[in-house]
This record gives sequence, structure tokens and C-alpha cells, in this order.
Amino acid sequence: MTARGPFAFTISLMLLVVPCLAKEVRAYTRNEYKRTVENYQVPEVTLVNQDGRRVKLGMLLNSKKPVMVDFVFTTCTTICPLLSANFSDLQKKLGPESGKVQLISLSIDPENDTPKAMKAYLQRYNARPGWDFLTGSREDISRVIKAFEAYTPNKMSHLPLILLKSPSDTQWIRIFGLVSSGELMREYQRVIK
Repeated sequence: MTARGPFAFTISLMLLVVPCLAKEVRAYTRNEYKRTVENYQVPEVTLVNQDGRRVKLGMLLNSKKPVMVDFVFTTCTTICPLLSANFSDLQKKLGPESGKVQLISLSIDPENDTPKAMKAYLQRYNARPGWDFLTGSREDISRVIKAFEAYTPNKMSHLPLILLKSPSDTQWIRIFGLVSSGELMREYQRVIK
């Protein structure tokens, strides 16, 4: 195989994938995102973070910090990179204040999202302290996803969803649709007021 072979294959693959991704992104962004206020009963489960440490989900969600939650998986090539880029941009924009918000990415592919894979994923997005990626048993992850009304039967068609909560509130802000990092920052600022 010549040196051009792998390069030509990569370009060909990109020409096939990018239009599909663009179509999916347009489908989610035609209209503005939908913002609702919700009440959730999240199960008490112990999950595993990117460092292999067992974490009680309830303790993270009910810390004294504002919380943001999204649902991603490490091998996703569609909306997960966009959701994760927003978390990364938010941390950059907050700068030294980024430690004052708890970001949680919940794996929707616990069979494959190991702590090692999740740690590498967070490193790709230059995650700062305060951004945890959690996985667990299929049963526990399914319970959490269903509690947040984020369940889809196929991980490849999961929801573009971010949830926000103030530490002084029991209600969650549900952001459905792809938002820009500026819109996410505005939603965050509304939650912390």
C-alpha cells in the first residue's frame, strides 16, 4: 500500500461521515433548544469515575455546587463530541471559577466505557478538576438514565441533553437540543443567580 492509500481512505471516510453528522446536527439545531423545568427522583447508586474510584451519585448531584449532567459515551462520533466540547468550553470560560461547578458525564455505554477509556476521553477535552465521567453496571446506569428521562434503546440515537441544577434548588433545568457554548454559559448563569 502506498503512503497515499491510508490518507485517501481517511479522506473518503470523512466525505461519507461528515454529511451524515451534518444532517444529524441540523436536525437538532433547526429550532432553538427546548428548556423545561423538571423534577427527578434519581436512584441512590454507586458508580465508578475516570480514576476508578467508587462515587455515590447522590453526593455528587447534591453537593454545594451547581451541577451539570450530560449523557455520552467514549466512542461516540455524533453528538457526544459536541456536548463534551461545550463542557470543555464552559470550564475554559469560567477559568479559576471552573471548580465551583460540578460537571458529570454519565456513560450510556457502560460495557465499553472503562475508567481508562473515560480518563483518555476527558484528557482529549482538556477536562479540569470538577468534571467527572461516571460508569457502572448496566442496571445502575439504566436506572439513572430512566430517572432523568434520557433513555433511548439505541446508544447511537441518544438525546442531545444537558441537565442543570442549583445547589439551592430541587428542580432541574432540562436543555434538549444542541446549544452553543455561549448559550450554555447563559443557562449556567441563570441557574446560579
